[in-house]
Amino acid sequence: MSATIAAERPDHPEATALIEELEAHLASLYPSESRHGYSVEKLLETRVAFFLIRFDGRPAGCGGIQLFGMEYGEIKRMYVRPEFQGLGLARMMLDRLETHARDNGVRVLRLETGIHQDAAIRLYESGGFQSIHPFGSYREDPLSLFFEKHLV
Repeated sequence: MSATIAAERPDHPEATALIEELEAHLASLYPSESRHGYSVEKLLETRVAFFLIRFDGRPAGCGGIQLFGMEYGEIKRMYVRPEFQGLGLARMMLDRLETHARDNGVRVLRLETGIHQDAAIRLYESGGFQSIHPFGSYREDPLSLFFEKHLV
């Protein structure tokens, strides 16, 4: 049993399938105005660094990071398929995204997640993320939480 992470274009069929699964899951929990995930087209347009994690060769999850100069990086489209949850893959992906930020001279990570994403919230908090106010173009939303981590 092994996991690998590789850079991948978000329009790769395996990546697109993962993004569609994530969007369907979020659509069951939040109205459209409280879902802030980028489409595949916007991921490409904004040059989000995008990665797939595979477990025993099978696509298990994804994650991306958009760099805002050297000010901060924002985690985008982080997802692990339900059948692969509990294997530490989300932590591996988060570590990979942090490494990408560090390698590009970025020392602050930020993200937005929904209030019903308990496992994700636990992951981020256990990884050193702290709650913050909305950032960038985000506005207050009772269904959204915002986090930040300073990288050392």
